[in-house]
Amino acid sequence: MLSKRQFLATGAAALIATPALAAPIPLNTLSAYLNQMRTAEAEFTQINPDGTIATGRIYIQRPGRVRFDYNPPEQTLVMAGGGQVAVFDGKSNTNRPEQYPLARTPLKIILERNVNLAQRNMVVGHRQDGVKTIVVAQDPAHPEYGRIELVFTAAPTQLRQWVIVDGQGQRTTVVLGDLKTGGNFPSRYFSIQQEITRRG
Repeated sequence: MLSKRQFLATGAAALIATPALAAPIPLNTLSAYLNQMRTAEAEFTQINPDGTIATGRIYIQRPGRVRFDYNPPEQTLVMAGGGQVAVFDGKSNTNRPEQYPLARTPLKIILERNVNLAQRNMVVGHRQDGVKTIVVAQDPAHPEYGRIELVFTAAPTQLRQWVIVDGQGQRTTVVLGDLKTGGNFPSRYFSIQQEITRRG
């Protein structure tokens, strides 16, 4: 039978042995990580709202530029540059893409020149899930544009995936391979007009 002193010592040892619940990566740390990322590329897997899956390679050049090159049999190219997002459909009879302002998409939150996730009302969720920190953000002035759910891991901090939830609640998930940062990309990767001309 344990004495009171032994009981207390055993209890203290148990408390020490129990790992503390990990805290999510602070928003300021995540903002600094994104702001330091000028260029990056990675393989990606995209899970569409209807459950279909596409793969490809993503190129990011902050601020304001991103390119999704999809692997066959997909014939889609998505690029953002000059404040616009363009979706080129290789199956279409026209070389003109569908275009809309980048500012109307939640992705612009991580493509801004100065990311500040701690901005008031931008982050509507910030939690730890196992080894992952999940941040849910939206444009505080236009929540109707949808939201983005960003998934990070720590040590070192790295962006692993995001989920775009549009105004109708449709979810598109992009899972990233290892991000390779640094380097330079041709300007044509993000030039919508050059791509239109090339396809013409």
